[in-house]
Amino acid sequence: MMLGLRLAVLVFALFLVLPGGAGAVPWKVVKTRYLTLYYRYPSDIEQFDDCIEPVKHLAGFSSFSAGEPRTGRFGPLADKVDRLVEKVQLILDMRKPIRINVRLYPNKRDLHEAYFKLFRKRRQLRAWYLFERNTIYVNVKDLFSGMLAHEVAHAVIDNYMAARPPRATAEILARYVDGHLNEKAKVY
Repeated sequence: MMLGLRLAVLVFALFLVLPGGAGAVPWKVVKTRYLTLYYRYPSDIEQFDDCIEPVKHLAGFSSFSAGEPRTGRFGPLADKVDRLVEKVQLILDMRKPIRINVRLYPNKRDLHEAYFKLFRKRRQLRAWYLFERNTIYVNVKDLFSGMLAHEVAHAVIDNYMAARPPRATAEILARYVDGHLNEKAKVY
């Protein structure tokens, strides 16, 4: 009887500490005008902020986020990522209000585990966008502005058109955005 009780306590304790169990660290949220950033650890949001460079050449964009820079703990980060989304829309010439979720994972192991939980297969992707959840998944240890812009481009493309384009077409456009992020975009 005592052995059964010990085993039950051990199983319950494991349930509390394993990922996805009751003891899993809850997601925290930072909302910007376009993005809802989900993270679990303060170091993840800090590293994400460090990885994203300020956008250049945004003049000519009829900004949805025009106004004074935001203040507060996440104000500068919110301005930076919103300007990145606007630059992606400018490059693609696909401008409309949008909301995108972004899940920040602390390392590639956790990112790969998230992929496995979603699709029940193993893939070694550095980042991806999932239309059905309108969510971008990234590893903050392996991230740069162009990579985030590429995934944002997928979200913008899939949510702008009445019918989603073929995957190969969307990939060509997303790579174009990544490659031209720091150049001046034509305004038509």
